[in-house]
Amino acid sequence: MNRNLEEYISGYVDGEGCFSLSFSRRNKMLVGWETKPSFSVSQNQERAEVLYLIQKRFGCGFIRRDYSDKTLKYEVRSLDDLLKKIIPHFVTNPLLSSKQDDFLKFRKICLMMSKEKHKQSKGLKEIMKIAFTMNPGGKRKYTQAMMICSLDEDIVNTDGNIR
Repeated sequence: MNRNLEEYISGYVDGEGCFSLSFSRRNKMLVGWETKPSFSVSQNQERAEVLYLIQKRFGCGFIRRDYSDKTLKYEVRSLDDLLKKIIPHFVTNPLLSSKQDDFLKFRKICLMMSKEKHKQSKGLKEIMKIAFTMNPGGKRKYTQAMMICSLDEDIVNTDGNIR
């Protein structure tokens, strides 16, 4: 692998990338919440070739239009791809900014998810505690307190099972 390309990708992600975790309310899920890790890189459409280069290098993910800021976004959401392709790259080619802290937290969460910790109330609480310290400027639909409260309640699902 071209060492310059590896370093270029890490540098590019340091400026334009994001490691994030989102949560969605899903009553069908064991604990009532879906946990979604995501790695993404944004760029204006006129420089989209960089995103295609990164996508080709990793061999996974997709490129989509981000209507919120009128950019294109390369994104990887598959836990398997994150664990086998994305995370190893940034372990070998670490970020130089404080974004490295978010990456390390992201890596820890993905490893916890690989052990299915997000499917248990206790494990999801641990994941949430870490996730809510990442990307402090980001927007969240749910507060950590609201999510924890919902996990602490014994809610009976429509099928009669207690979550």
